[in-house]
Amino acid sequence: MNTAADARTVTPSAAKVRVVLATLLVRSNEVVSVDGLIDELWGEDPPRTAMTTLQVYVSQLRKLLGDVEPEFGREALLTRPPGYLLRVDPDQLDLAVFEKLHRDGREAMEHGDAAGAADLQRRALALWRGPLLSDTPHGSLLHNMAVRLTEVRNAALEQRMRAELQLGHHQELLGELQSLTDELPMHEEFHAHLMVALYRTGRQADALRTFSKLRRTLVDELAIEPGRRLQQLHSRILTGDVSLLSPSGQRAARRPAAVATASASRAASVDRLPSVDPLFTGREAQIERLVGWLRDLPGGCAQVSGPAGVGKTALAVAAAHRLHDVFPDGRALVSLDSGDGTVLGPTQVLTRVARALGGTGELPHSADELLSLIRASTDGRCVLLILDGVADAAQVRPLLPLASGCAALITCRPALPGLGGHALPLDALSPTDARQLLCAAGQPLAAVPADSPSPRAAGPSGEHQDGEQAEPDVLAGPDALVDERPEDFLSELAELCGRWPAALRGVAAHLATHPHLSPGELAARLRPEATRLDALRESDSTCHRALHDVFDRAPEPVRRAARLLSLLPPEPFTASAAASVLSARPQEAERTLAALTAAGLLSPHPEGRGYHFPVLLRLLAADRRRAEEPALWVRAALSRLSAAAADRAETAQRVARMDGLHPLDWFTRREESLVSLVEQTFEAGLWAQTVRLVDSMTVFFEALAAWEPWRHTHSLALDAAERLGDASARARLLRSLGDLAWQRRRPDDARAFYERALDACGPSATAERGRALAGLADVHLEAGGGEQAARLVTATLEEAPQDVRGCYESRRVLALLAQEARSTGTARRHFQECLALAGVLGDRRLEAYTRRCLDRLDGAAPHPEWAEVRPGVWRAFAVSPVTPPSPGRTSAEATAG
Repeated sequence: MNTAADARTVTPSAAKVRVVLATLLVRSNEVVSVDGLIDELWGEDPPRTAMTTLQVYVSQLRKLLGDVEPEFGREALLTRPPGYLLRVDPDQLDLAVFEKLHRDGREAMEHGDAAGAADLQRRALALWRGPLLSDTPHGSLLHNMAVRLTEVRNAALEQRMRAELQLGHHQELLGELQSLTDELPMHEEFHAHLMVALYRTGRQADALRTFSKLRRTLVDELAIEPGRRLQQLHSRILTGDVSLLSPSGQRAARRPAAVATASASRAASVDRLPSVDPLFTGREAQIERLVGWLRDLPGGCAQVSGPAGVGKTALAVAAAHRLHDVFPDGRALVSLDSGDGTVLGPTQVLTRVARALGGTGELPHSADELLSLIRASTDGRCVLLILDGVADAAQVRPLLPLASGCAALITCRPALPGLGGHALPLDALSPTDARQLLCAAGQPLAAVPADSPSPRAAGPSGEHQDGEQAEPDVLAGPDALVDERPEDFLSELAELCGRWPAALRGVAAHLATHPHLSPGELAARLRPEATRLDALRESDSTCHRALHDVFDRAPEPVRRAARLLSLLPPEPFTASAAASVLSARPQEAERTLAALTAAGLLSPHPEGRGYHFPVLLRLLAADRRRAEEPALWVRAALSRLSAAAADRAETAQRVARMDGLHPLDWFTRREESLVSLVEQTFEAGLWAQTVRLVDSMTVFFEALAAWEPWRHTHSLALDAAERLGDASARARLLRSLGDLAWQRRRPDDARAFYERALDACGPSATAERGRALAGLADVHLEAGGGEQAARLVTATLEEAPQDVRGCYESRRVLALLAQEARSTGTARRHFQECLALAGVLGDRRLEAYTRRCLDRLDGAAPHPEWAEVRPGVWRAFAVSPVTPPSPGRTSAEATAG
């Protein structure tokens, strides 16, 4: 970090702090989640104190930023749910400046400005001082970023070399190119540039040896030959092509030999490519992949697949504009949209292609004759065809392969099998690109994220505690983050639109034409899921019509499956989850999901984690479900879904890893959707399912101190239990609500809930009596009523020894009393009993808590002013000193003692 005032460079000395800073910088002006930072710091094995330690690192960074820039430094690092955000002016960040210079240099080259391109790439490369993050430990995010930026740096180097060669600087580049080919022995572009530079300086033999060396390396290492363009360059050097001695001759090297020797009577160039959409934003990685594929794809095809409105056509056109040097004879977009929802046949497709290639007058009517005309039009030429909106492979299969030197770029909803080539699935925009599109399309506001709910606060050991004890840096919840600046709503608007380009354009245009409407007001209109699509239609009906068109074109069985699957949470889901909703076998569910994908209603998850609904299509399916699906079927599907969700949550309580994650991380990622499922189940009148699902979530709410979801779901479940007349469930839920009130330091509410739970404990709810009594004891303990606490819990040990969990809680309270009275031996005996009882229960969380308590008895406590009174709950409290009762003593003896 540098200051303008004294030009100091300040670098955190601690490696872990550098990791946090680096992670925030490479994702500057975006929220980086707490989970993401913990993963980056410790991978899959974070310490128990990870949350607290991360807060310490963030506090150190804030102090460092304040030292560097006293006026604004600390304000640069903000707490933003679900993590932190580092505000950085892009002009002050080398990474952002590098990427902008590289992008501008590439555009200059596309416009024929070789001198400008060389200068811009040279300035971009001058910002590199060595390998990225070489002094910082790498987690997965930083590693991936380092790899990506190394590739971008190589691309900038390659483009600078290309521009310099076009300027005739071959002599000056020789040494640098020889070093680069030694460093990157399989990089074909650098070898091609070295061959050209050597050939122009009269070293034809060295140029040929360079090719031979590269060929041996590729054959030995990868068992492949050099690419087509490099082989053509080798052939030209071998035959002493004098045209290659000039920069114009080098450009000709990009064209196949058939083009270089084509007759002068060749047909005129095709020019049927629309201009790049001025609002096209981002997608740089996808464009680079397409351009790379199409540069070396003789006669083949590449596909861009994705649902309606995701921007497939805009991406294809943007990529095609970067390929003018590869396809100098033309680029054409051929729309295969019939306009009436029908699918064009192969002959109709061939007719449109022939017209795009310059065919005039009356064209042949047979497919064979049309195909012959197209072959003749493309023979010896380099043409790129964008076949836009291909519905199935049969439409375009007769065209492929095209003539050597030509290529087809296909846009389609599902990827089309059997056509060969590469396929690029397209999904929603990244958060940054979505905000940029909003700004570009009509809302000139800075993009500042303001995302999702906050993690819970953490206590001194990293476990969760009371929010009132939280340090200033702790994420304390949304109420602590009131911020009404308009720009902060842009991220929310982007997410509400599913980061879907078509919807984002409509929202941005609506804001631009309604200056009285603020982004915050529009976001408020879009938040309710049930009315969001109607609100979006008011902004722009085009996207709304396109979504309905996609849905209505699907067969009715596919539409019905989509309607029912909209009950699933918005995160990716597997075939087994779909099977539970659809009441189908897994194989049948897989076939249904494939049909939904083919219809453009689902997308395969880009990370291979099953399937997911694009946000707006899920909302449309939900709208259709509410309007068209019989209530009885919806109730049955919800019942199956809630049962499957409860099964999963119960499993997560018993295993060390769930879907590759720690169970708490697994639950945190699904908390919002599970709460929503509880609401749906309750609204459908599925009382028993509501109770079971909430019961399966209780342990996670306790461990995470998720107070509001805990209160909300348990209130619904309590209502459901009362409707069922289930006294046992009612007692259990009342006791859990008492635990919640106690954690929130609301002793009067806690006492009332515990007493109601005791009243509800009938013969079928004896297991809850001991826990409710222990809860009341905790209330007395915190208020200094040690004697009352001892009397309450001793009753459970004497009267209900078969209540294992109640006895565990009673021993815990007695151990805390002994610990407060400095009776270490007695406390140890009670905690040892707790450990045995936790083993009987098979509860790993209780076992871990008890072992921590025993460890603190055996050594110096790291935080002596704190006590972990329940798992993960820390309090600094005092009680009246009493002699805690021994296991066999009566409550009267305990009081007298």
